[in-house]
Formats: sequence, C-alpha cells, structure tokens
Amino acid sequence: AGHPPPGRPTRSPAWRSSRCRDGRTPWQRHRAMATLSTLLAPELALTGSCWRLRTNANGYKRAVGKALVTQASNGRSFRILERRGSRLWIQLLEDGYRCWFELEAVLGRAEQRSPWRPALLPEVQIASRLPAVLSWTERAEQQANTYLWGGTTEPDMDCSGLMQMAFASQGIWIPRDAYQQERHCQPVAVAPDAVGLLRPGDLIFFGSPRRCTHVGLHLGGGRYRHSSGQDHGRNGIGVDSLFSADRHPVACHYRAQLRGAGRVVRCHDGRHLA
Repeated sequence: AGHPPPGRPTRSPAWRSSRCRDGRTPWQRHRAMATLSTLLAPELALTGSCWRLRTNANGYKRAVGKALVTQASNGRSFRILERRGSRLWIQLLEDGYRCWFELEAVLGRAEQRSPWRPALLPEVQIASRLPAVLSWTERAEQQANTYLWGGTTEPDMDCSGLMQMAFASQGIWIPRDAYQQERHCQPVAVAPDAVGLLRPGDLIFFGSPRRCTHVGLHLGGGRYRHSSGQDHGRNGIGVDSLFSADRHPVACHYRAQLRGAGRVVRCHDGRHLA
C-alpha cells in the first residue's frame, strides 16, 4: 500500500519541482514522452499541439470551400492554431505557412511530436546539395504531371511548390510562395541574354514590376526548369531559356516578365511570413 503502480513514476515534490535542461520537470518530460507518436483524435486536436503527418494533406485558403493554397507531404509537421467546425487552422513548421486542414483528413493519420527545431545548414553544405536538387526536378519532369495551383506534392505541382519540394528533398527548406522565395534569396543580376552571373541551382523570378508571380530553377546556360499553367505555359513541368533566340511562346512570355534571380544560401527557419 502507498506505492505507485509498476512503471509509474513517483510524484514527490522533488520530482515535480526539479528542472531538466529544457526547463521542464521530470514529471512533465515523462508525460510528454508518453504522448509522442499518439495518433491524432478529435479530443487531442488542441491549440498549440504539434503533429507529424503520416499521409499527404491538402491545405485550403479558408475555413470553408475547396480553394487549395498548398499541400503537405507525408512526414511534414504542423502546429494547430485553431479549430473551427470541421477544419483546423494550422501552421506548417518547416516553412511557417498557414492554411486550413480538413480534420477528417488527418484524424488517425498524424502522430504527436516533440517541439520542432529547424535544421539550418551552412551555405557550403547547401551548395554541395544543389546537384541533387537539380536531379530531383529532372525526375519530376519525367513523370506524368500537370500544373496544379497550390500543388506541393508529387506529381502535380505549381511553380513555387516544385522549387520548395526540390530543395526540401535535400533537407533545404525555403519559403512556400514565389514572392517569399525571392525575398529569401541572395540577389543575382540577370537579364535576357545576360546570364553570366547565374549558377546552376539559382532561382529565376518572373512577374510584374510590383510583384513576383512565378519562379524557375536555373539549370545552366540560361536554361531553367519550371512548372507553368495552361494559359501561358506548358500545363506542367518543362524547360525554357532566357535567350532571345528561343522563340517558343512559353519562353517568350516569361522572358518578357523576367524580374531577377536569387541564390539560396540559407535555410528558412520556420517563421511565419506575411
């Protein structure tokens, strides 16, 4: 009598009040460890809790409707910010992107995880992984695909989704949207027929003078791979050129909208970006 059940820690004042290096008491650490890998259930969908997906999930723009803004692939992590009706307002931890998940789509398909910390690679390590980033996009182009606004899982992706997935395949996290990726990069000067400063793996940005709306990956020699839509593109992944000698309609369209280029020299730290 008076002893705790086997395997259960005692709850003495010292156990509850002493602190570990992370600031938690041993009892709090025990309780947290006991819940890791628990599958998401309705009663566990609490504000502030963190989860790792075991499946792909669609991210929607609003609490109702089917307007897709992003997708999250198997293995990505998220924090619940709010629950409203049948949806969760969440923040993806790797890029800070916010969207709505269907609760039903992630119930039993996400496991609870410990607090997430970014893996911030040094510039030299990022550079060493760029050949593998380029190879990933080549493989993505070779499989059947179509352009999907908000697409961030294979095989159907939008322009910035293709860039983010390619870099993430090598452990390099960059922001989600093209204009965010432009701000994230170290600027590199470029113009049609003037590509001497570009390196393979640089990002090339297109749009209006006011805003970046499209992005591609420089392959070398002024050629870039991108996922473009139906109206002015290839309805999927293809390769075009910044040289005026390339008279393909898609190349001409985007060349006229060239804004600049940038080099990925750092990883995104997971903060939410406006």
